[in-house]
Amino acid sequence: MISAATRKGVTMQACDKGPPPALPDALEVGDGIVCAVGAGGKKTTLNRLLEQLGGRVGVTATTALTPVPPSLVDAGCVATAEQLTDDVPAAARTARRVVFACPGAKPDRHAGVPPGVIAAVHARAGFHTTLVKADGARMRSIKAPRAHEPALVPGCRRVLFLVGASVIGRPLDASLAHRVPELAALLDLSVGQVITPEHIGRLLSEPAGACQHVGTARLIAVINQVDDTDRLDAARRAAEAALAGRCAPDRVVLTAMTAAQPVIEVIDPGQTRADGEP
Repeated sequence: MISAATRKGVTMQACDKGPPPALPDALEVGDGIVCAVGAGGKKTTLNRLLEQLGGRVGVTATTALTPVPPSLVDAGCVATAEQLTDDVPAAARTARRVVFACPGAKPDRHAGVPPGVIAAVHARAGFHTTLVKADGARMRSIKAPRAHEPALVPGCRRVLFLVGASVIGRPLDASLAHRVPELAALLDLSVGQVITPEHIGRLLSEPAGACQHVGTARLIAVINQVDDTDRLDAARRAAEAALAGRCAPDRVVLTAMTAAQPVIEVIDPGQTRADGEP
């Protein structure tokens, strides 16, 4: 589905006559635990979801967590993992959106919560949805996981793997990529070699890439930063490569998370595009 929207002079016509899907619907974020991993907009994506989700919502991380904008949450709990199992359910009795984390070394950077504790808190607090930042990328737009990553939460229903379309057409280096050696090995790239849409498709469909440790959760690949014509065309090629890969995601969503309407296109396996191309 292509939304009817204009970004930086790009006009995209809707495949049907209805409005573009809301972000939670496009990303299949409903009830349960949802983990965001990868690079290129995890925090922005979780914040946009917080804006739109109904019901009681928890937000946390298994890795370092920077403060969530106060306007998006109703209560916050920063305590030891043991204390959070009591403090968060208590806060959730009167607050709809609760952010929780463990104390960090700096006031503006909290520590992650153990995955098992997050699962217990989700159940005890009665959260409809718990949003989890489950790895770090050091503000880069693409990354590959190390063998132990990501730190997913037991019982996770959805994994959102993000990558930024801004890296396509640029040479692989540490200014845009996190875990450069792992990424180079995974994508069969050399440092300085240009990243193509096919490389992004491979990242999103390799067992050691986006699929790593996903288990039975649904994998939603999110190609973010799609905000001009060239990036839209490249992102579509990347999506097609991903869906043809060895461990294809269950859905690919093209987004521009900083836009008023972030969802650009939702591509499911076997879907035929509006222009008639598969």
